[in-house]
Amino acid sequence: MSLVSQARSLGKYFLLLDNMLVVLGFFVVFPLISIRFVDQMGWAALAVGIALGLRQLIQQGLGIFGGAIADRFGAKPMIITGMLMRAAGFALMAIADQPWLLWLSCALSGLGGTLFDPPRTALVIKLTRPHERSRFFSLLMMQDSAGAVVGALIGSWLLQYDFHLVCWTGAGIFVLAAAFNAWLLPAYRISTVRTPMKDGLLRVLRDRRFVTYVLTLTGYYMLAVQVMLMLPIMVNELAGSASAVKWMYAIEAALSLSLLYPIARWSEKRFTLEQRLMAGLLIMTVSLFPVGLTTSLQTLFMLICLFYTGSIIAEPARETLGASLADSRARGSYMGFSRLGLALGGALGYTGGGWMYDTGKALEMPELPWFLLGIVGVITLMGLYWQFHQRRIEPAMLSGG
Repeated sequence: MSLVSQARSLGKYFLLLDNMLVVLGFFVVFPLISIRFVDQMGWAALAVGIALGLRQLIQQGLGIFGGAIADRFGAKPMIITGMLMRAAGFALMAIADQPWLLWLSCALSGLGGTLFDPPRTALVIKLTRPHERSRFFSLLMMQDSAGAVVGALIGSWLLQYDFHLVCWTGAGIFVLAAAFNAWLLPAYRISTVRTPMKDGLLRVLRDRRFVTYVLTLTGYYMLAVQVMLMLPIMVNELAGSASAVKWMYAIEAALSLSLLYPIARWSEKRFTLEQRLMAGLLIMTVSLFPVGLTTSLQTLFMLICLFYTGSIIAEPARETLGASLADSRARGSYMGFSRLGLALGGALGYTGGGWMYDTGKALEMPELPWFLLGIVGVITLMGLYWQFHQRRIEPAMLSGG
């Protein structure tokens, strides 16, 4: 094995371990926020939705700047600083007894993510060959699912004793991840040239094909983020216990670990990335329409299974398609901007979802938010279909340097 191949192999193992720590730390805390502040403390779902949407908007909306800074200064300092900022945000969340404190803690957590997320994604592109990238993203997503259920299990168990323990555990995991990166992560340059921040930003903004694709995904993310807001609330309502939320993530983990990699390998030889993305989104959309009419926990879990199946089909294709469109001269900037759809969709999905949930409850129309989300999914599908058929995206083969 050549030195370059050996370095790539070691780098990929590092990325897998680092990803496990990040996912575990996140899911110890965030799935329980809506239960803690809506169910236990009696806050309006809108207030919590604003907090979650703020984190999403800051982390993903400012990602292009985090990526551009990483293009200029390298991945390592940005990753370490961002992880420590997220740890500080979780520590502040432990003492949040007013909405503004929760908003501030989520904003700090989002700023941390702005710094560490784009360079970590750019490292994946740097360390994987184009032909293996889809499968590696599938492995990361399988890991995300396993980390989500383990994190939710730990968080649910700690919540029985004190929410402070939940937050301090999440903060401790991110401090550990920062130390791990400080110790083992080489000082990689994530772009093939040391791109000035302004040049990297302009290179992305002039790429109409990439910008259109990213913004079209706003509707997709509005659906996807409900696993952190309305679906946990719905499970908690029907089950009568916050501990039932962990089973929702257990379903995701079981489906992902058993289906994600086989589906990715099978479908990549038979369907285009665009077809896989649209098929997954269609399944997610169909699964959401009946949720508000559901009165049985078993039926709800069946719909959640369907929703996760759609996500399993769509996510690797979405991530690979975005990565394949990135210019190797400004990978950090591209990966930062690619999060803008998640920023907009997350902010709209969280705040709009919280408002729709409160409104549906007040009007005694629990099906209202889920029906409106289904409409969003249909509109997004139409937008993707138009984009892909008006000007078909052909993934550019990137150099692996």
